[in-house]
Amino acid sequence: MRSVSIILILFCFTLLNCKSAKEDITVTASTTEPQVPIGLNLGNKAPEITGKDAKDSVITLSALKGKMVLIDFWASWCGPCRKENPNIVKTYMSYKNKKFKKGGAGFTVLGVSLDYRKDLWEAAIKKDSLLWNTHVCDLKGWSSDPAISYKILSIPSNYLVNGEGIIVAMNLTGESLRNTLQKYVIN
Repeated sequence: MRSVSIILILFCFTLLNCKSAKEDITVTASTTEPQVPIGLNLGNKAPEITGKDAKDSVITLSALKGKMVLIDFWASWCGPCRKENPNIVKTYMSYKNKKFKKGGAGFTVLGVSLDYRKDLWEAAIKKDSLLWNTHVCDLKGWSSDPAISYKILSIPSNYLVNGEGIIVAMNLTGESLRNTLQKYVIN
């Protein structure tokens, strides 16, 4: 009987110590918001793009944070791209000074060229009046770093990214680009 009493006392002692230990644990809720995954789907944070412009200045997508950005994959040798360029210019002119929900102030284009020759790339920018100053090209064509990271298989191809860097639309052409931007405009 004595051994049962000792076991019972040890059990109670252990139970009390466990209870005390549990009471000392403090649980705090996380105050940080969940991280948005980087990816190529709607709602993902757009992967970073770093490239050089025609004057060898470095341009990054992250430097455009706070603006609605159309990441436009194109090339001077691409007929459908060149046909779409007037639409992009028209859209740029109409929306460059607008304010956007979660998009901040302004709209711009990050032109990512899949050209192989700098002279042809620069000539196309000039001929098509691509007025924005954010054009990049590493002259690797289909093997360009941005084309690989964005898994570009055909051009023209594009991603619309809000001011927080989140992909809100993809592969917009013609009126669909303006209609989509209009949904985010703050009147």
